[in-house]
Amino acid sequence: MNCVKIYTDGACSGNPGPGGWAAILVYNKQELILMGGESSTTNNRMELTAVLEAIKALKKSCKIECYSDSKYVVDAFNSGWLESWLKNDWQKKDKKPVLNKDLWEDLLQQLSKHQFSFNWVSGHSGHEMNERCDKYAVKMTKAHSYLSN
Repeated sequence: MNCVKIYTDGACSGNPGPGGWAAILVYNKQELILMGGESSTTNNRMELTAVLEAIKALKKSCKIECYSDSKYVVDAFNSGWLESWLKNDWQKKDKKPVLNKDLWEDLLQQLSKHQFSFNWVSGHSGHEMNERCDKYAVKMTKAHSYLSN
């Protein structure tokens, strides 16, 4: 099974506000850069979208190593949040509905085809791939800021 490393980041100017996301997929020293954005969104939505769009770009089942500076994304997988949300019909411990349910459901469906792990990296700490993703995500945030005016 092929191993693909995915680096992601999301950004938002205001929360909600214009936002951007970026993903860099690395396979055999080759890179694919994906990016996009929305004129009115949240930071967490952009973080999730970056991961989702990267996974959707894969054409075959893969072993995925995903690296993100989003605790929201990484902890959902590594701290059991997703399992709890599913068990509780998409409600958090405080009985409020899970935000971004549509993206989480789509992401889980996409990931069902793959083996995967999620790894947290500290944002703005000099991690080369995270810094690149941040640059692209901010660029897309600015682009969508101009588009929304």
